[in-house]
Amino acid sequence: MKKSAVVVAILVVFGGGAAFMLKGRGAEGPRYRKEKLDRGDVVATVTATGSLSAVITVQVGSQVSGIISRLYVDFNSNVKKGQLLAELDPTPFQQAVDQQKANLEKAKVQLRDSEISFTRQKRLFAEQLAAQSDLDAATTARDSAAASVEQATASLQQALTNMSYARITSPIDGTVVSRQYDIGQTVAASFQAPTLFTIAQDLTKMQVLTNIDEADVGRVKLEQVASFSVDAFSDVRFKGTVAQIRLSPQIVQNVVTYPVMLDVPNPDLKLKPGMTANVLVPVDERKGTLKVANAALRFRPDPADLLPSAKDGKKGKDEAKNARDVPAEKPKGAEGKAGAAASGQGGRPGGGRGPGAGPGAGRGVSGERTASLYVDAGNGKLRAVPVKTSITDGNSTAIETTELKEGDEIVVGLATAKASIPGGSPAGGGPPRRMGM
Repeated sequence: MKKSAVVVAILVVFGGGAAFMLKGRGAEGPRYRKEKLDRGDVVATVTATGSLSAVITVQVGSQVSGIISRLYVDFNSNVKKGQLLAELDPTPFQQAVDQQKANLEKAKVQLRDSEISFTRQKRLFAEQLAAQSDLDAATTARDSAAASVEQATASLQQALTNMSYARITSPIDGTVVSRQYDIGQTVAASFQAPTLFTIAQDLTKMQVLTNIDEADVGRVKLEQVASFSVDAFSDVRFKGTVAQIRLSPQIVQNVVTYPVMLDVPNPDLKLKPGMTANVLVPVDERKGTLKVANAALRFRPDPADLLPSAKDGKKGKDEAKNARDVPAEKPKGAEGKAGAAASGQGGRPGGGRGPGAGPGAGRGVSGERTASLYVDAGNGKLRAVPVKTSITDGNSTAIETTELKEGDEIVVGLATAKASIPGGSPAGGGPPRRMGM
């Protein structure tokens, strides 16, 4: 009997402890993380990635084949228009010129000989001592020799031109940004002109070529001021202006983008060709607007934690009254028509879906959307406040509401639960541990 009393006493003690712990947990109630509404500027942007390049970049090549014998410039050399950059070995070109000169002299000698023969045959024909055929043959020989002289002259000019191509000069003023060959290398220009140097005309004026998604390119306009950053100066925002929106689509894995060109000043030469630019193009802005963290718009509380609103109560009464007034049998499809007439919207987008509707619940006037924010009503309950949202910068969203003001606290999520509570019981609220008898 005494043993049973001891067991009962122990159970009472442990039961009371468990009840106390559960009561303590219930007293804590749900805890929420909150942030205050702020007022400021919200800028919606389009993001893209592009590369920097000079406004004018010229690739200097060679029109003839040969061995590079001299280089007069190197990387980063500043050059002027007409300045000598490199020379090919002139020996084969000089030999070709000498050969063509000899061919020209030979053609001239043949022309003089044919002219002498033509003059002789013409005099004999006039004295009726030569046949017409002899005169015709002499005339043909003279004309052929004259054509050979012209052909040899053209060949000599071609050889001289090729020899001039052995001297490679700069076509513009600029800076050498690339050099592809060294002294002694052979340049083969049989099929296409190889690139020896790449010259950027003016590095104080750069451009960024980026690709904008087809869903965003309609909001990008000419002369818009954009900003971008590069990895070399991650803490600096550079400015640029939209100079061109090209109409040639780029399709990669069924994603359609359009090339957009930005003009960028580079007076201090910080930016270099080939750098990757992370571009932000502002497409909309709200100044001095009430804004809320996007986490608050994504928060969805447990329906049991929401206070019923007066609107919800009236809606329940109206639904009960309508249920009593509805006839026992209705024509097929009448329910859908009655619902559409009662809503006054006819299924048209723009009406919110009540508390808990997110930013994309429904579009309002001028592209605005309806959403709900939640404020702490005390006793662990939340009250839903409908708002209109417009643009977002990725962190905050501009809102319009008459029920909230700057400084009001908005619930953005549940408070992070502690790993454990005194007594060794997990924070999740599991049952107390059993102790062996």
